Amino acid sequence: MKIATKLIHAGQSPDPSTGAIMTPIYQTSTYVQEAPGVNKGYEYARSQNPTRKALEDCLAAVENGKHGLCFGSGVAATDAVMKLLSPGDEVIASDDMYGGTYRLFTKIFQKLGIKFHFINMQNAADISAYINQNTKLIWIETPTNPLMNITDIKAVADISKSNNTILVVDNTFASPYLQNPLDLGADIVLHSATKYIGGHSDVIHGCLVMNSESLREQLYFIQKSCGAVPGPMDCFLVLRGLKTLHVRMKAHCENGKEIANYLASHPKVDKVFWPGFENHPNHHIAKSQMRDFGGMMSFTLKDSSLEAAKKVLTNTHLFSLAESLGGVESLVNHPASMTHASIPKEEREKVGVTDGLIRLSVGIEDIEDLIQDLDHALSV
Repeated sequence: MKIATKLIHAGQSPDPSTGAIMTPIYQTSTYVQEAPGVNKGYEYARSQNPTRKALEDCLAAVENGKHGLCFGSGVAATDAVMKLLSPGDEVIASDDMYGGTYRLFTKIFQKLGIKFHFINMQNAADISAYINQNTKLIWIETPTNPLMNITDIKAVADISKSNNTILVVDNTFASPYLQNPLDLGADIVLHSATKYIGGHSDVIHGCLVMNSESLREQLYFIQKSCGAVPGPMDCFLVLRGLKTLHVRMKAHCENGKEIANYLASHPKVDKVFWPGFENHPNHHIAKSQMRDFGGMMSFTLKDSSLEAAKKVLTNTHLFSLAESLGGVESLVNHPASMTHASIPKEEREKVGVTDGLIRLSVGIEDIEDLIQDLDHALSV
């Protein structure tokens, strides 16, 4: 079954009692049992919910995995993965990553005795120098947030397997439509389903997909024990969003390419970070592991001051100044003060997240209108 068909049908079938083609919203906290311990597969909604189960099965299918688990947010999904670890364990992670993930790692789990190594992963071989007997997990984003750095998933997977560690890939920027890390050897794929999977900026949601039965059982235990589960309405909204992921992503990619080329040729723009450019670091890897290059990008101006960036950030109309990404509407973001503000300035600037960096989430509006909007903001 091809991905477009999976997105619409996987894990779902018409409701047997009514014939409803859409999965019902099972707004219930508990389920009646025929006798103690005898039920229809559902006991209590923190542990199981039919709407959530349909979504989990669909997400597993579109990531070519066996098991899906849903959470109240992408950060909650990240939190569940970290709870696989014990004090003294070590994690190797991308040095360019979502600020909320960095905050969770350094402000919560570091205090609990987990040690983190934040490194540049553009050369996968560099990871080996940080692996020791305490290394239990490798965490990568590709493309990264916000500099769009590309990591060779298969190469990291080979290193991970040879050292008996768990490889987690945050696939939020690419979405399952553009990239499937499990096929390349990852153990767990994570999504902030708030973004491209939901696609309409109307729900907070997260998910994990894996093939290992053992990992699924451990993570399911954490899911039901800690309780960071999404409600059935949220699951319904994400299921609805999935059904159009393929058509939305095509439009995001088309518009993203046009905007990236427009920015690259603009006299006021210095650098554009977008993996579709042949001169983008590891472009050849992106080309081999992604089906297209998406609608996310960042750029800097030749005037690298914060003031110059603010002029652009506050003078767009269609590109709304807001956190998040992946919705049908275009967004403009200032990572240093918004999505990555929790990372100390010194650490941010080491990897290139400067005060002058601007991030775009290119939506699916008419491309001429989007370019005109940026043209206006850049001319102020």
